[in-house]
Amino acid sequence: MRLSLFITQHLEGILAEWEAFARTQGPSASHMSSLALRDHAKLILTAIAAEIETAQTPHQQQEKSRGLAPEALGQESAAATHGTLRQLSGFSLIQLTAEFRALRATVLRLWLPHVSAVTDTTASDMVRFNEAIDQAQAESVVTYSRRAAAARDTFLAILGHDLRSPLATISLAGSYLTTSAVDPNKSREVGKRVQRGVASMTSMINDLLEYARVQLDGEIPIAAELMDLAEICQAALENARAVHPNCPFEFAVSGDLHARLDKHRMQQVLSNLLNNAAQYRDQSAPVVMAAVGEQDAVVVSVQNYGQLIPPEARQAIFDPMVRLPGDDGGNGRSLRSIGLGLFIAREITAGHGGTLEVESDSAHGTVFTARIPR
Repeated sequence: MRLSLFITQHLEGILAEWEAFARTQGPSASHMSSLALRDHAKLILTAIAAEIETAQTPHQQQEKSRGLAPEALGQESAAATHGTLRQLSGFSLIQLTAEFRALRATVLRLWLPHVSAVTDTTASDMVRFNEAIDQAQAESVVTYSRRAAAARDTFLAILGHDLRSPLATISLAGSYLTTSAVDPNKSREVGKRVQRGVASMTSMINDLLEYARVQLDGEIPIAAELMDLAEICQAALENARAVHPNCPFEFAVSGDLHARLDKHRMQQVLSNLLNNAAQYRDQSAPVVMAAVGEQDAVVVSVQNYGQLIPPEARQAIFDPMVRLPGDDGGNGRSLRSIGLGLFIAREITAGHGGTLEVESDSAHGTVFTARIPR
């Protein structure tokens, strides 16, 4: 049987194996739907089958081997779109290329039992198939890398902007305090502004250090001891109020909140969740934190009403340097997210053996819930 015909007649079986392999590419794939896991796979396979049947000159074959295959006029290929969407979904570049490696092996493994004899046509089909897979992988890698580079550039731009603002405040405060006539009442207000600027910069620098630690060591070290989570929540609330003085915060406690926790790390988790909620909230509603002691775990949630997180993005937001499409600073908020806070929060929670999850709907708003075993 010709390979192109086999692919078109056995699409569902090939797609099922694609999905099964993609689901093993954690942690991003663990929460993705079947539709998301199969993203553009059918179109990629259909294009590959068509490519096998398309006449090709020796010159065209040589150009393809150099990655110079002609692009469809005014149209991005399914493989190129797949690369972009996998980057947005939190897949690594290694995981993306592994999908194409698995696809190549799957198709050939399923097809070869249908080949009664190896002929020139069979050999030609295999060569054309491998060329098409290589081309599809190259297109995916290009768009993935382009999207990742854009995310890094955005990250650096936002970081520079966010550090410049509090530094300007501190500089102006220094100039004022060195003048000959200093009003004590005004100096107290200047001091509060400096404190808010320092708190904001400290949060960003801590996130950068933790991100670098994860990239180098693979995990964030946890030094846990018996602690009262309520006290850690209060400290995180004080930090959040210093950074967001105009945001109302509410706090509710119930049950026994003692557990083995790393005080500094957990405060960082909660501060990141509170700052994130304050940034994206509807200005008419408060940010609500609730801590509950359950039999085997302590649970803390942070809720805000505002822009909802679409289902397809609820895993990607925990990946570093990810900002949602349309995150343009609406509802009166500023663009003050370098895209590391939620990533750090998830890594620290996982280091405690816990989980950090998010739900987002119009009835309950957006709720991040950290569950830590005692």
